[in-house]
Amino acid sequence: MKKVAIIGAGPAGIEAASLLAAQGVDAVLYEKEQQPLHNLTDKAFLFPNFADAQEVAEKILAKLNTPGLTLKADTEVTQLQPQAASNGWLVNGEAFDAVLLTSGYTTFDAHRKEELGYGIYPGIHTSLEMEKMLREGKVVNTIGEMPRRIAFLQCVGSRDEKVGNHYCSKLCCVTAVKQAIEVKKLMPQCEVYVFYMDLRMWGQHFEELYRQAQTDYGIKFIRGRISEAGGTFDRKVQIKAEDTLMGRPLKLTVDLFVLMVGMEASRGTRNLGALAGIAGEYGFAQSVDPHIADNLTAQNGLFVAGSCKRPMTLTDSLTDARSAAFEVLKQLLEN
Repeated sequence: MKKVAIIGAGPAGIEAASLLAAQGVDAVLYEKEQQPLHNLTDKAFLFPNFADAQEVAEKILAKLNTPGLTLKADTEVTQLQPQAASNGWLVNGEAFDAVLLTSGYTTFDAHRKEELGYGIYPGIHTSLEMEKMLREGKVVNTIGEMPRRIAFLQCVGSRDEKVGNHYCSKLCCVTAVKQAIEVKKLMPQCEVYVFYMDLRMWGQHFEELYRQAQTDYGIKFIRGRISEAGGTFDRKVQIKAEDTLMGRPLKLTVDLFVLMVGMEASRGTRNLGALAGIAGEYGFAQSVDPHIADNLTAQNGLFVAGSCKRPMTLTDSLTDARSAAFEVLKQLLEN
């Protein structure tokens, strides 16, 4: 029986591992955290249809029960070494016929943008923290009351020369629109503002969601850059910005200020990419070709899938995992 290691039990890793196991492959899925799928289970609802993230997660997690799939949770991969004699790979001392890297992403650390006040002033949160509040159905200001005004800021840690991330994280725009709508559903009287450089509505129904946010929910979108955020005496947040459409500076005091943090390569992706010789730009893993060989790498028997390569939606990650599973099976049959 052929044996494949899949590193990272996110959506891509679980999907690929279950498909390989279903085809008679001994699929061993490594996950450094105690629980798999942590980058999905920390969400409330998923765009564009506002599906319950927990229900989607449960359907994906059920695939771990596929016969032939072994999950090794709380196990960090520290050895990823090719075996020239057998064309296989050594993973933590165990031999495999092939390896699929699905080590995913992490979110940008908002502390690195000191001018935005995260961790300094109360009332300033990341988009992940807002997801938690929405999941619990309890969005409150710093004194436990319902906020009257909330501002979201796009592109925190993405498209930013100062932090070295020139790329777009792809998900932040529509996530802000989704969260803004969720806030208005929960608190119709709350004023909601979204500050953006330009809105990139990538997928089907995303542009419609943006229009609906304005027409049905009265969410205000301001094209502008926020230069700084600070606290006020009454524990609110004052933001200073420029409205680049009007060409005027503005100040706005809000109860909550939400930073839409972008996606970066995870520590595991950076470490394993460097260890295996497939490190690409910004620490993401490098495939052979983004068009026709996106699951292959320069190392024979080593494959990549999901957001370890670049920012991806959940749908993109699952689709890419299926493609990667096919490529792995193809090589196993050839050998």
